[in-house]
Amino acid sequence: MTEGAEQNEIADRIAAEFAKVVERWGRVMAKQTDWIVEDDGFRVVHPKVVAQAFSEMALRALENPAPFINQQMALMNQLGQLWADSARRFWNGEAPDPAVQPARDDKRFKDAAWAENVVFDFYKQAYLLTSRQIQDMVENVPGLDPHTARKLRFYTRQWVDALSPSNFALTNPEVLKTTIDSHGENLVRGFANLLEDLERNQGRFSVKMTDYSAFKLGENIATTPGKVVFQNRVMQLIQYSPSTETVREKPLLIVPPWINKFYILDLKPQNSFVKWAVDQGNTVFLVSWVNPDESLAELGFDDYVTEGLLHAIDAIEQAVGKAQVNVLGYCIGGTLLATTLAYLAPKRDKRIASATFLTSLLDFSDVGDLSVFIDEDQLQLMEEHMLRQGFFDGQHMAVAFSMLRENDLIWSFAIKNYLLGQDPMPFDLLYWNSDSTRMPRAMHSFYLRNMYQRNCLRDPGGIKVGKTAIDLRKIQIPAFFLSTREDHIAPWKSTYLGAKLLSGPVKFVLGGSGHVAGVVNPPKPEKYGFWTNPEMPDDADAWLVGATQGEGSWWLEWDRWLKEFGGKQVPARQPGDGKLTPIEDAPGAYVKVRLA
Repeated sequence: MTEGAEQNEIADRIAAEFAKVVERWGRVMAKQTDWIVEDDGFRVVHPKVVAQAFSEMALRALENPAPFINQQMALMNQLGQLWADSARRFWNGEAPDPAVQPARDDKRFKDAAWAENVVFDFYKQAYLLTSRQIQDMVENVPGLDPHTARKLRFYTRQWVDALSPSNFALTNPEVLKTTIDSHGENLVRGFANLLEDLERNQGRFSVKMTDYSAFKLGENIATTPGKVVFQNRVMQLIQYSPSTETVREKPLLIVPPWINKFYILDLKPQNSFVKWAVDQGNTVFLVSWVNPDESLAELGFDDYVTEGLLHAIDAIEQAVGKAQVNVLGYCIGGTLLATTLAYLAPKRDKRIASATFLTSLLDFSDVGDLSVFIDEDQLQLMEEHMLRQGFFDGQHMAVAFSMLRENDLIWSFAIKNYLLGQDPMPFDLLYWNSDSTRMPRAMHSFYLRNMYQRNCLRDPGGIKVGKTAIDLRKIQIPAFFLSTREDHIAPWKSTYLGAKLLSGPVKFVLGGSGHVAGVVNPPKPEKYGFWTNPEMPDDADAWLVGATQGEGSWWLEWDRWLKEFGGKQVPARQPGDGKLTPIEDAPGAYVKVRLA
């Protein structure tokens, strides 16, 4: 085939693809009216709330404009010097030192052209100088209350990150090169990917992170063998099949968060915490929470205690006979576990032998950037939304969590999918991340107001379950706390404050990485180490100064601790051996309910 014929064939193929995209665009536009009618108007970042924050900043700036003017003049001088340096480099081949460098963990400018090409290097440095100056200006506005200041920092960061030159086709060297090499086919494919995302999310912007068709629960993800042995309106209880001939006498109950689905702890066999816990000789039970609809709008936090955790413990007694249980709670599952322990303490109920808390907040003094979404204005808008729906839409929750790491979880995928025209790769963790869950109206409102907004759980009698006042200081059983250094959802210093509230012996361990990767950290391969300190000083920083770093996974350290509370060895228990008849195979029906 001649070069001209080959070029014609490429052009014809791209033209055919473009025609299909245009036809699809017409179908998407035709649906816009229906999507607008169905949209109830709630936004995680509501324009009204953002406008109020920046109006407050403007008022403060007008009271004392001199610092802002000085910062603007300094920025103009820096940009002028950058222009002069870039001109000398372009015309004379000089190599002046960069005025600014990306942060070490900034992945946006990894392509070599950002440093080697004078034009793209100019774009990069001009952006970094400007964005940092803007953020410094917002950081130093005098007279703002701390919460407004935090909102301004967060909203400003979202804005400057969205305007990065890496996010635009004409200022991203990798995208330009790909466009030239593919004759623009990448942009046609990218436009098709954008339309697919709009159709799937009914007009909402939500970039696809992975190949959703590559995973099926129970087949190549969440595959640890077991049976659902009990269920009610709140949860299904899974009992996993043993992999050892004998097991520890005291079963292990895992209580995952209901903000996400449980199979973050049972992804693939090689990184499944559930499978690993079974292989260590535990009889493992796990709570699989319902993905609620409007019929469960009045499901409250009390119901998650009684019909969730307490009914699970009752069912375990039926399954294995009378025995104490070791309970592990992850994230809000740990918050629920602590509440339940404080509920049982005055009743002298000693059925729980030990408690493990994974990245769990009990003291909500500082919850990081999540606090941006939880003030009175935001909560009122959220509660109005939940009154209309009966639940909090899981897609809104997913947006909020993605915005905590916007460059990694939003813009990097937008570049790959829409500008480079790539299809997302299959990735089990990102599949789980996209599998959102709803929150019942009553429970979610109670949780946000009493935990996040008012921080009542830390105060004796701050909340009640039924008529029982909750006092975390009455918890005297042994407890293991695992927190992670880079956690943006449950900051480790805040989880440390919660660990100090309990009265029993506490082992606090600090792992590497973040809220998910730091927890799902199997012994092989060795990724992140951990820190331990037998002392529990009042200050978290003092704890870290005296801590010793360990190699490998915290899983092994936790198992050594748990052995003390496991009891004697008994013959392995199969699901159905006791008084509970298996209902269906794991992972069960509740976890398979996906949002439309």
